[in-house]
Amino acid sequence: MYNVSLPWWAWVMMGVGLAVFAGLIVLSIRRNHGVKRSLFASPYTLWMIIFTVVPCILVAYYAFTDANGAFTLDNFRHFWDSNHAKNQMYANMSEEYASYITRGTVNVDTLLYSLWMAFLCTLICLLLGYPAALFMADKHMKIGATIVVLFIIPMWMNFLLRTIAWMSLLEDNGLINTFLKWLGFDGVQLMYNSSAVLLGMVYNFLPFMVFPIYTSLSKLDPKLGEAAQDLGCNEWRTFTRVTAPLSLPGVISGITMVFMPSVTTFFIPRILGGGNTMMFGDLIESKFLTEGNWNVGSALSMIMMVLILLSLGILRKADPEGEGGGIA
Repeated sequence: MYNVSLPWWAWVMMGVGLAVFAGLIVLSIRRNHGVKRSLFASPYTLWMIIFTVVPCILVAYYAFTDANGAFTLDNFRHFWDSNHAKNQMYANMSEEYASYITRGTVNVDTLLYSLWMAFLCTLICLLLGYPAALFMADKHMKIGATIVVLFIIPMWMNFLLRTIAWMSLLEDNGLINTFLKWLGFDGVQLMYNSSAVLLGMVYNFLPFMVFPIYTSLSKLDPKLGEAAQDLGCNEWRTFTRVTAPLSLPGVISGITMVFMPSVTTFFIPRILGGGNTMMFGDLIESKFLTEGNWNVGSALSMIMMVLILLSLGILRKADPEGEGGGIA
């Protein structure tokens, strides 16, 4: 059994953090001579400390230590060389085993594949989501609010159930193949490939692209478009010169909200890919749950966190005021 017990200093840090948190609350009440409205955010702050900050510290601890708790960078070498442990074993043996030492590219290739799939998912969601958001935000379309509800209703269902439901449509004896065979065509392989994984990703993450763009578009003053047309712009020039630039914060927000979960997803490839495709989230999960190697799994998780932080940095540069929004 792999040892995943918390180090003593982790318990000390959590205790000190709780004590500091309680002290800050008491100090805030005394300084304000009562309870200030911002103090009601304290439960959320405590939640973030316990379930976000502390886990990140523990991930960093396991990433930079070995199974014995000693500092090491070997965990990150496993990312660049997936055969690192095997190569170390060969290096410690006789010279005749030196020819077996080869760099494994599984982890790097998996990350590149995940980034490519996340890019395709984000691009497709943008191409489908922007026109949908534009249609929903059009003041002249009376069914815009109805379409908003239709986008929201599937999100009431559990994410896992929505993904599993696609199996009844895509599998060999599913509804689509049954219908094709009824028409006289041969069945097609729709499951257990990259296309099925991409379809599941687009289906699940499309609302996260639509709603930020819809929020940005719905906030636009219609008089801006009218003014552009009064100055001689046609509908296309009005869109490219006025609507699209002003909706850019929503687009950037939507891209970030789709790309980040897409690159880290692991359940969709497992169900719709059937083990034939592996994304970086699957790799991290296998390190933790299958191999029980928390150190390498934490190192891979830290690499993924760096990518997410870079994505958030790009978002802050393109949308410094955070105007992308969410569901209106």
